[in-house]
Amino acid sequence: MRPETTDMTQDFSKYRLATRAVRAGQRRTREGEHAEPIFTTSSYVFGSAQEAAARFAGEVPGNIYSRFTNPTVRTFEERLAALEGGACCVATASGMAAILATCLGLLKSGDHIVSSQSIFGSTTVLFDNYLGKLGIDTSYVRLDDPAAWEAAIRPETRLMFLETPSNPLTTLGDIAALAELAHAHDCLLAVDNCFCTPALQQPLALGADIVIHSATKYLDGQGRCIGGAVVGDAERVGGDVYGFLRTAGPSMSPFNAWVFLKGLETLELRMRAHSAAAARLAAWLETHPAVARVYYPGLASHPQHELASRQQSGFGGIVSFEVVGGQAAAWQVIDATELLSITANLGDAKTTITHPASTTHGRLSPEQRQEAGIGDGLIRVAVGLEDPLDIQEDLARGLDALG
Repeated sequence: MRPETTDMTQDFSKYRLATRAVRAGQRRTREGEHAEPIFTTSSYVFGSAQEAAARFAGEVPGNIYSRFTNPTVRTFEERLAALEGGACCVATASGMAAILATCLGLLKSGDHIVSSQSIFGSTTVLFDNYLGKLGIDTSYVRLDDPAAWEAAIRPETRLMFLETPSNPLTTLGDIAALAELAHAHDCLLAVDNCFCTPALQQPLALGADIVIHSATKYLDGQGRCIGGAVVGDAERVGGDVYGFLRTAGPSMSPFNAWVFLKGLETLELRMRAHSAAAARLAAWLETHPAVARVYYPGLASHPQHELASRQQSGFGGIVSFEVVGGQAAAWQVIDATELLSITANLGDAKTTITHPASTTHGRLSPEQRQEAGIGDGLIRVAVGLEDPLDIQEDLARGLDALG
């Protein structure tokens, strides 16, 4: 007979991803609950003054204050770390908070970042307008040009940062090659794994040092909550990034952590479904006369299809395409949809559609958008879990009107 236990923190490394996504990180209380509870408490009671002092001094582990120690948040952190293959995870209030915590936890004034040009618009603003004020400089290079990455590295470079696949053009960075380059120059490689999630891509296994997530997207999967996470080793993430979170407080709420836990349980199933539907939509879009170009790594026409096939176990749910006629034509297609949700969020069960040049990347200058390849006729679709034919027919309404 199995012995009774309230501790579900056994080693889950022997189990496959889908099992880890359902089971890892849970600690059952004395109530013996099957589902993970939500600990809605700001503080914790100590057994004695000595115990309180030992906890605050870090001499013994345990809960102190929910800004930086909460059982529900910890369960999410341990589960995501198990999925990504990391030793430690720090959950944050948003994906942007995860990037901020990484940079301020690991960098200092005078340090230098080499970043892909193909990153989320708010990340560029964070690097330029706010980290720049602190004396942390950033250079931008083409994501798919390893020689440009190497040329941009300086003696003071400490971090290389990229999203792969990129938003919204699904350009890929060769994680293994960039990790080798980073380590040769005593740099850290941070990869935003938002589009693929650990269900489709494992950056740490390819040599990356840090994985960053906007949990708001596919980790949740239904567009319910805002959150972020940083995954990596015990020293940098568990020490430096966690230290920033503990002091500065961009913390994930227990309720949001619980929602993300429920999202992780279906992550692999959803990512396979998103990928299958997106591949079908991308293939159809390539045949439409009003579409000038389709961006999807699962297409043989994608210039990095071979790298995507080797680096990822699936191609994801993001499809972007250019229509002839610029912004006016793109807006006409978007406004003609009846089923798709016009919103800049992604990773939802509901398919979303947006015009990147005027939304997600609207804060960039025209020159920056041009350098990133984001034209006025570009449309991004985050393919959801509806019937793929209904998504196709909804887009066809506007595309057919363009002729």
